[in-house]
Amino acid sequence: MGRNYDGYTKVLQDLIEQIAALPGIGSRTAERLAYHLVREPKDKVLALSDAIRAIKEKVRNCSQCFNITESETCPLCASAQRDRSLVCVVEQPRDLFQIEATGIYQGLYHVLLGTLKPRDGLGAEQLTVEPLYQRIMASQTQAVPIKEIILATNPTADGDATATYIQQRLQGTPVKISRLARGLPTGAQIEYSNLQILSDAMLERRSW
Repeated sequence: MGRNYDGYTKVLQDLIEQIAALPGIGSRTAERLAYHLVREPKDKVLALSDAIRAIKEKVRNCSQCFNITESETCPLCASAQRDRSLVCVVEQPRDLFQIEATGIYQGLYHVLLGTLKPRDGLGAEQLTVEPLYQRIMASQTQAVPIKEIILATNPTADGDATATYIQQRLQGTPVKISRLARGLPTGAQIEYSNLQILSDAMLERRSW
């Protein structure tokens, strides 16, 4: 981490280093959080520990859409109330949650678990594009086949490249492909977007 922890106990030093390894947490913030945990009652700290452990032991990716869930399929995929002819493709589960917060979309989702980043060694094989293709094709024999794929990747260079790759991969499939309208400013992140702007982008999506 580039910071000297001489004088700390090994347990405290290890805790600070683990906290500082989290995204967006610097060394100073990690120290403050570590000392906060030292001062907290034992039951509260152990409750936090149990919650962290439960995430790794109980939370998994949905077998259909790759959303996070504690069961084989997530509640959205299991719901009989959702429009199964629509699938909105997002980068991460947090993007799904933000779109759900608009209250206007009633279809299903597919979570890519990232974007194409060749410079970082992240290619198509690390994403869930192939399962998306298989899901589309398998649905064509079901009572309600998938008819439209909404590409809701972020309006960034990586998001656009990923959307283009998916559009090319799905050529020849019997689905309409659309993209969120550019009400979302370039470089924006869906998870932080204004809900009204995101609603408009969904309603005014355009064909690709």
